[in-house]
Amino acid sequence: MHHPDLAIRPYQASDEAAVIQLWQACGLTRPWNDPRKDIARKLTVQPEWFLVGAAQGRIVASVMAGYDGHRGWINYLSVDPACRKRGYGKALVDAVEQRFIEAGCPKINLLIRGDNVAVQDFYRLLGFTQDDVISYGKRLIPDTGEQAWG
Repeated sequence: MHHPDLAIRPYQASDEAAVIQLWQACGLTRPWNDPRKDIARKLTVQPEWFLVGAAQGRIVASVMAGYDGHRGWINYLSVDPACRKRGYGKALVDAVEQRFIEAGCPKINLLIRGDNVAVQDFYRLLGFTQDDVISYGKRLIPDTGEQAWG
């Protein structure tokens, strides 16, 4: 989907500071996840599926997407709090959904932190439903000295 006020394009190295600032403004960063390392890791796997949205000359939205051959994944979907309710989040989801369809991906998965209740309605409006699963994780490489996991 095209949004007339949002230019969606692949992430560029010069976007790093703006993207990290956006993630922080959206409450997506955690002390135990170094966002610079998350970006660097993404740039080694399907970097063209790391998208940013620019409006009025600045980064106001981003999404990391990936396809593992079984499921598509959406991570770090973010829209500047001052720019919400303009359709930017939906435009980014539509852009990655189109990439998934072109790749033959049958289903999209995403994880929502338990304390991020507000975003659940957004995804429901886009046709996502809650799966009956329990998510487990195991950190293999610590990003920081923190003992919390995420």
